[in-house]
Amino acid sequence: VAPSFTPAVVNGAHKHTNQPMGLEKRSVAIIGAGVSGLAACKHLLERGCRPVVFEAGDAVGGVWPSAMEGTRLQAPRHMYRYSDFPWPDSVTEMFPNQRQVADYLHAYARRFDVLDCVRLGHRVTGMEYVGVAEEEVAAWDEWAGCGEAFGSGDGEWRLTVADAEGHIEPGEGFLLSILATVLTPLRLMISKFAESYYSIPMKKHGMVPDHSFFEGMVGCMLSTTPKDHYKNLEEGIIVIKKSKTFGFCKEGVLVEGESTLVKSDIVIFGTGFNGDQNIKDMFISKYFHTIVVGSTSTATPLYRECIHPKIPQLAVIGYSDNYANVYTSELRSKWLAYFMDGGFRLPSVKAMQRDVLECEKVMKRYSREESRTPCIGLLPTWYNDRLCEDMGCNPRRKNGFFAELFESYGPDDYNDLHPK
Repeated sequence: VAPSFTPAVVNGAHKHTNQPMGLEKRSVAIIGAGVSGLAACKHLLERGCRPVVFEAGDAVGGVWPSAMEGTRLQAPRHMYRYSDFPWPDSVTEMFPNQRQVADYLHAYARRFDVLDCVRLGHRVTGMEYVGVAEEEVAAWDEWAGCGEAFGSGDGEWRLTVADAEGHIEPGEGFLLSILATVLTPLRLMISKFAESYYSIPMKKHGMVPDHSFFEGMVGCMLSTTPKDHYKNLEEGIIVIKKSKTFGFCKEGVLVEGESTLVKSDIVIFGTGFNGDQNIKDMFISKYFHTIVVGSTSTATPLYRECIHPKIPQLAVIGYSDNYANVYTSELRSKWLAYFMDGGFRLPSVKAMQRDVLECEKVMKRYSREESRTPCIGLLPTWYNDRLCEDMGCNPRRKNGFFAELFESYGPDDYNDLHPK
């Protein structure tokens, strides 16, 4: 249910009893079989739960199976992988291509029996929280009324699902829904050097953005240029025209500030992806539709980048971005599965809201005040440490003081993280 923040997991409706209920008796649905959805399903399977994964497309892997030929990773492959599933020896490229990434994700799903849980061609078009009045939900001091994953058992999410032909299937009920960031002077100096170096060709072609290189790094707005991009610009194969508005006419496109039209046989809209709107549109309730995303100057208020303090029995994986989404989503999935299995209770609603505000203050130290990009790109290890601590695991994953001090963190450091 979003960009690389894609998947959602929805968990299922069993009424509360006096006896503890294991995850194997819970009905769980995961919305989206992308990077995050696959990880969420895998970690729930490991805890005895057998979820249903709703995937609108005809293959697992999120955007990768349908990406344009020639698309490649922008993160090195050793960083873009699950901690317990290395790339095959046949993939030697530093930045694997679209087909290789899609095959890798499919192999992961096959290896951990996720494919058996996936319903391809099934799109979740809406979700509604039933069983508890919205006024009561809004007044709760504890998340879901008790701070636990499945709440008291009175409320559940009712999903509306359409198959590949657009037929609406009867709504299913689920108790939990999971929709599948200290600057040092040295870092500032490096970012200023990089900014001055890379802005030379960008200035020549009018491509310098309004934000600085460092602000782009903080907001996960950096990307590598396609192969031969500047060469194509020099040769006129690609022509850039900057404009805030444009219009159509019979023979092509009219660009603001240009006296002549751009003759066009085909127009491709590359206007970006609105993750906020996608999340809002999932909710039938006007109340949830209104509160789910933040204001125009704040990011979506998610505790640990997963839990909205005011929306019960709902979790989001993959919305907050990072430069290596795979193992970040994997760690969140471990955290969420541990929480769903009774590993810990969430703080009060007010405590989670305070935590969200504190985290946002940290991120806004290094980004523009109006920035609301959900990204932990600057502080991924600090963020991962908090998830580890919640699970009762040592956040220091390196062997030795100097390794902890000087070596960067990656997927291998979390391979042996197994919360009890």
